[in-house]
Amino acid sequence: MFVDEAIIDVKAGNGGGGSIAFRREKYIPKGGPDGGDGGDGGSVLFVADPNKNTLLDFAGRHHWHADCGEHGMGKKMAGKSGQNLVIRVPPGTLIYDDDYNILLADLDAPQKQVVIAQGGKGGRGNWHFRSSTNQAPRYAEPGTPGQQRRLKLELKLIADVGLVGMPNAGKSTLLRAISAARPKVADYPFTTLEPQLGIVELDGDRRIVVADIPGLIEGAHRGAGLGDAFLRHIERTKIIVHMLDLYPQDGSDPTENYRKIRRELEAFSLKLAEKREIVAANKMDLAVDDIALEKLRGELPNTEVFPISGASHQGLERLMDHLWKILMDLRGEGSA
Repeated sequence: MFVDEAIIDVKAGNGGGGSIAFRREKYIPKGGPDGGDGGDGGSVLFVADPNKNTLLDFAGRHHWHADCGEHGMGKKMAGKSGQNLVIRVPPGTLIYDDDYNILLADLDAPQKQVVIAQGGKGGRGNWHFRSSTNQAPRYAEPGTPGQQRRLKLELKLIADVGLVGMPNAGKSTLLRAISAARPKVADYPFTTLEPQLGIVELDGDRRIVVADIPGLIEGAHRGAGLGDAFLRHIERTKIIVHMLDLYPQDGSDPTENYRKIRRELEAFSLKLAEKREIVAANKMDLAVDDIALEKLRGELPNTEVFPISGASHQGLERLMDHLWKILMDLRGEGSA
């Protein structure tokens, strides 16, 4: 089950109270205050764990509490500090303060961590307050409360390339062909119901992370079909591969299908719509001539069009090499 949003309450541990105690030992004529300090409360930390890819852990658990510090004791013995609560989330998780709608942290890299709720401080025991005028203080500090927050967690997958297109354009077939990912493939619309990640291993140490986004239809930004909520998962991508079925079974026009998806991207986010885009003209294994391909290129003169077939693997190596060159160019490590 893929979960990419969650609302949770976190509470750091309270600090333990200081102790009010006095030294009373046989054969020692003069005693005095010896109350120990309280322990600090545990904090709440979030860590980006590369082994996680969903917020499912938070679907049935909404309250997360760190341990409180123990109270101080006599003989100046300090209370034990509370253990920190470490919450592991997928890389790409955004953490918001839900009450104020403030972004607190963006865990956009594996192992990145942040303290979200600070534990309370332990109070000082009464031996801290002794003086020449108050040799038997009967006062110790209470511990301070731990920080409490209501959080909104939002996951945005981290990928180099995002696949978009109409339902049944062949995105899942392409992902299966180029990676070890195994998304469901079938001959009906909306086969993919949640984003899928695949890692493309090229020769050497070259690697591309690809995200397959469930199919869009016209009106997705108004909630039609599966809506456009999943589009946030490609906001971090550097390149969009726009999959087009060159021979749609419903007889629709590939160019018009392209323009419908472009309108949905622009309605969702102008920043997303401005990303580098490549059109993958899919299902070339069905072609008997180049008429449909040349017609598409003529109607999209300013767009890079790569003829491919996810089913027969036609043109995939050339497409992946081109994507790699673009990624290196965008990272400043080469030229496309």
